[in-house]
Amino acid sequence: MKVLKFGGSSLADAQRYMRVTEISTTIHQASGAAVVLSAPKGVTNALGALCDQAAAGEDYSALFAELDKKVNGIAEELNAQLDGFEFARISDFIATHLSALNKQLQGIALLGCSPDPVTASIMSLGEYISVNLFSAILTAQGVNNIVIDPVKYVLAEGDYLDSIADVALSKARFSDVNTDGSQLIIMPGFVAANEAGEKVTLGRNGSDYSAAVLAACIDAECCEIWTDVDGVYNADPNQVEGAVLLDKLTYQEAMELSYFGAKVLHPKTIGPIAQHHIPCLIKNTLNPSAPGTLISNEASTQWTSVKGISQLDNIAMFNVAGPGMKGMVGMASRVFEVMSNAHISISLITQSSSEYSISFCISSKDAQRAQTLLEDAFALELQNQLLDPIEVRHDLAIVTLVGDGMRHTKGLAARFFNALSQARVNNIAIAQGSSERSISTVIEAKRAKKAVKVIHQNFFSDRHTIDIFLIGCGVVGAELLAQIEKQQPTLLGRNIQARVYGIANSRKLLLNSQGIDLVGDWKAELADAQDQFSVERLHDFVNSNALVNPVIVDCTSNASIASQYVDMMENGFHVVTPNKKANTDTLAYYKKLRNTALQTNRQYLYETTVGAGLPVIDNLQKLFIAGDVLHRFEGILSGSLSYVFGKLEEGMSLSEATGTAKENGFTEPDPRDDLSGMDVARKLLIMAREADLELELDDIEIESVLPKGFAEDCDIATFMEQLPQLDAEFSERVANAKAEGKVLRYIGSIEGNKCKVMIKAVPVSHPLAAVKDGENALAIHSDYYNPIPYVIRGYGAGATVTAAGVFADILRTMPWKQNAH
Repeated sequence: MKVLKFGGSSLADAQRYMRVTEISTTIHQASGAAVVLSAPKGVTNALGALCDQAAAGEDYSALFAELDKKVNGIAEELNAQLDGFEFARISDFIATHLSALNKQLQGIALLGCSPDPVTASIMSLGEYISVNLFSAILTAQGVNNIVIDPVKYVLAEGDYLDSIADVALSKARFSDVNTDGSQLIIMPGFVAANEAGEKVTLGRNGSDYSAAVLAACIDAECCEIWTDVDGVYNADPNQVEGAVLLDKLTYQEAMELSYFGAKVLHPKTIGPIAQHHIPCLIKNTLNPSAPGTLISNEASTQWTSVKGISQLDNIAMFNVAGPGMKGMVGMASRVFEVMSNAHISISLITQSSSEYSISFCISSKDAQRAQTLLEDAFALELQNQLLDPIEVRHDLAIVTLVGDGMRHTKGLAARFFNALSQARVNNIAIAQGSSERSISTVIEAKRAKKAVKVIHQNFFSDRHTIDIFLIGCGVVGAELLAQIEKQQPTLLGRNIQARVYGIANSRKLLLNSQGIDLVGDWKAELADAQDQFSVERLHDFVNSNALVNPVIVDCTSNASIASQYVDMMENGFHVVTPNKKANTDTLAYYKKLRNTALQTNRQYLYETTVGAGLPVIDNLQKLFIAGDVLHRFEGILSGSLSYVFGKLEEGMSLSEATGTAKENGFTEPDPRDDLSGMDVARKLLIMAREADLELELDDIEIESVLPKGFAEDCDIATFMEQLPQLDAEFSERVANAKAEGKVLRYIGSIEGNKCKVMIKAVPVSHPLAAVKDGENALAIHSDYYNPIPYVIRGYGAGATVTAAGVFADILRTMPWKQNAH
């Protein structure tokens, strides 16, 4: 005979009851079945709320009416579907029990509290309604069945609302129950009786436990827990995208997972079935054909190392410490005796090697009572300062890595804590059992969801995630979004999930917890957005959505945004940018950026600040890390000025060349940033600082294309209108250079400690004379590259190559990891 348990989600309405009936009768015909039922979905919560409202003197009539409508509605629907359904009997049963409930609630209201025996009676009402509905369905279908009351059969001890069944004594009581399969046995879950014969409950969600006890008492061949998911997952599928269904768990693994918060399994369920070696199968009522998860002595061959990650919420941690702890025999036993006498369960224990302190975790709901009891028990020690004041930390969670094979796999603990570090989570306490079957850490509750996601990604997923927030959606930003949208399918094929969660401009911030649809009209959505950009707002969004690898991409040229990079990294963001303002701020800020990146373990990537899509910064860093020393540099660092001076050579005027470059997206939003030489000076300063030259922007000698003071205090449009005033002068300079067999180029140079940006006439045979049309060219003379320089040359202007360079930097934010099952 098999024991089948169906939870409240499987009993939400008449259709679900019929599905449960179909599953149960099919199994019963094959091997005989005993069915344990929970209350219909939502009923137990309603009963609990009714007790609370009555005790508080509140009007509970509306909730009572909802409960009445819920249970009678199911009966009415079943009556409409089934010929021979005993509707009158069921209606009378429901009416009688709801009338009794109303009287109990009136008594609670008069008392101002709900005594535990009364609460136990009320909280179990849903289960009794459920089994009567189910029995009436079976009877209407001609299936021989019997309802047994666990008050008569299951003996338990402990609190009225959270008792523990005595399986050995209960088993003897089941001797008169016919288990030959001739009749389908039905039993309400969640209910038992104490030695005095009073009704008690087995704790919330205790119907699983009831099924396990029943299976042990009747020596069932299998205990099947039917729920609304396909089985046990290696993490909560509601929180972790890509959570994996486990095919098998050992009893020990299931015990660890259930104890530390796996929602499919009740913590007390595993004991009876493990003790009696009864296999337990977790199945889905809504998908009966799914294989489910088998819990037995048989280990999985698919998942041989780590099996799952569990999360136990609503935890408080106590720390009992002081000089009286060290060497004082019996202090620990006294602490735990206080907890035991109060029937307070301890989830985790750690002790310092110095014996100065002992820490333990309990449920938050017991924290105040536990603190009072401990302070009373150790009043003398606290008064004489043998103990420090008892410290209690609230709002915590326990995250646990579980697997039988962990003891045989090296490095799992290191990977576990590396993953927590990647999630920027601090370990408050750590515990590992001697079985080496699990590792647990106590962390802040608000970081638990993110911690589980990062741990899951490191241990169970080949997929890398990049969570992108774009600031600045102008020419480069819009092109970057188009490139991301185009590449997303290809990246997914390589197990890289790049999602844009936020887009901001100078006025608005668009956020979407599911990721912004880049195919859709994100510009219109941004225009309608109500948020404004702030690092704090993005930080809150990342935390509330437990994003694993957040990256801020600054595609502006805004100095105020660049000044926030340190704040961004301290709040857990990688920073990727083509904005030169941060790296050319004061030397002190430049150094602070790098120190912050190291201290926070965040990436700060700015390849496109110098050569757009060319790998200038990356190559420089590799050279200098390898011990190379820069002696001299010269090159054309501006794609826009490369284009402009190339067009001057071809006979175009300065204003025409600049206008064309601006239209093509080669210049900065304000062309004065290019023509002033400041853009090249910033790039030169970035390179100089990469070479460890401690220079400020003022130290660079700049020859501007524009005369001093030219069109400084006007808008961009007015500047472009005034620019033709310089055409004649530049036409003359171009002609003079041509007469000497030379061409004009805008060149940056570093020699020793001197940096210069200048307009230079170079012979047509000079290597830089051929660099035009938006190309960049850089010649690096160093210890390793001398006398022939290291040359980097390529297209260095335009939104497409700049966006591509930014995209490449974004992909570099993916953490390295190694997968293991």
